Amino acid sequence: MSHDEEKGNHACGDTRIDARPEAQNTFPCPMMEETSKELGEGAPLYFPQPGDELPMKEEGSMDATGPWATGRVQYTPQGGITGLRPVADRYSITRFGPSEWRSHNHKFFQQSDENIKKAQHATFAAKQCIERVYREADKTQLETTEYLRERASVVYRWKVELDHALQSITEEIMLLEGERRRVKQSLSVITIPESIAGEFLQLRATRLESDLVKDDVEMELTKEVAICSEIRDLLNRTREQIEMQLVELKAAKARMENDWTDKIDAYEIDTRCIKMTNDSPLILWKPGASRFPAEQSTPASYEHFTREALSAGETVRQRSVNLRSTLDDIYKKSLKDMRDQASRVDTALAAQINLTEGICQQLEKELQRCLQELANTENLIEELRGSTKGLDAAMKLVQTRLAERMLRRNVESCRDVPQFALIDELKSLGERVTATLGELKHAEDTQAGLVKARGDLEREIIVKRKTLYIDKQRGQLLRSFYPSAAALSGI
Repeated sequence: MSHDEEKGNHACGDTRIDARPEAQNTFPCPMMEETSKELGEGAPLYFPQPGDELPMKEEGSMDATGPWATGRVQYTPQGGITGLRPVADRYSITRFGPSEWRSHNHKFFQQSDENIKKAQHATFAAKQCIERVYREADKTQLETTEYLRERASVVYRWKVELDHALQSITEEIMLLEGERRRVKQSLSVITIPESIAGEFLQLRATRLESDLVKDDVEMELTKEVAICSEIRDLLNRTREQIEMQLVELKAAKARMENDWTDKIDAYEIDTRCIKMTNDSPLILWKPGASRFPAEQSTPASYEHFTREALSAGETVRQRSVNLRSTLDDIYKKSLKDMRDQASRVDTALAAQINLTEGICQQLEKELQRCLQELANTENLIEELRGSTKGLDAAMKLVQTRLAERMLRRNVESCRDVPQFALIDELKSLGERVTATLGELKHAEDTQAGLVKARGDLEREIIVKRKTLYIDKQRGQLLRSFYPSAAALSGI
């Protein structure tokens, strides 16, 4: 075959490839086309063709003369017209033949297809593994959630029983407290309530500044002094027994309250755990959460502890009920006015204490808010000071750049865009520093105001605590020594 024919064949092959865009669109992957046709007659020209496995035939040597002679370097008029250059044969750098080139293409497409299939298999296996793992994890999570729900129901049941028991024992304590107040009133003598009321009035006279007011407590104490001068007889019965029973009731109540509080916390924790999902914002890594603390109880000991607390509380409550059932009517007509007046004093005192405690708590909360805001202001001041220091480096940088650019000589000392940009940067940095310093001054003024407010609040809290100390610590202690009716009646 001559060089002209080979050139014509290559050109024809190119024409066939360009003339079949619909075939390329039908088979996006050349290996699919090759697989479907198994390298038949319709295989693309860049894949192995029939006959490539046969040895190449000798085409004979080219003539020494002619337009395609080996080594010919001169153009003929015809060659110049057609634009074809002479080719090199013996000295050409060509190393492979067309069949090897097509085999090389087939090999690369085959390798790519194998890698793609491996990737598809790996993707399928990974998806199956992920699906199986997530399905098993969801199943285990549902089982654990169901266990938590069952445990929460058990804790809730015991909590409800403790709640009923606490309600009963609280009512019993209130009833017994009423009986104690009645008996304590009966134990009073006329000189003791008068001295108690007088001393209490003197103590309340030591209140500070704004709390030195003539309130309901002071008015009722004055009335009590007048009533105590008219009443002399009171009864003395069962006070110590009632107080001992109250101690037992309060101890049993405290025990059940502790258990009840623990169960509320446990129920809330279990409920919170039940409501948690994989998308909850509260879930975190908790190293060491899977350990078993040594102080943990067992379900048997847990149930025994709760039953024992309930049984002890019910026993104490029954004793208190029996004690109240044995109390005699110790009230007499002559003592009723004194008891009523004492009750009014106690009620007014309790109301005043609650009112003072409430305002004291509000003042303490306000002080906490003031302290928190003061701390935030101090942090802001430190941050503003640090920010001004942080801008120093940027200011030094821009000034250094401007100073360095001043060293340019002759025509190079130009007012170019970087020069104006550096000037603008220096100006903006100065404005930012000024603004930051202004904010710093405002923050320092705010800090001074907060310090003054803190001092005022602390002073007011001291006043309220002084009043609480007089009314609650000293006053109620004096009221606890109020004489009973037994001493007045001589029984």
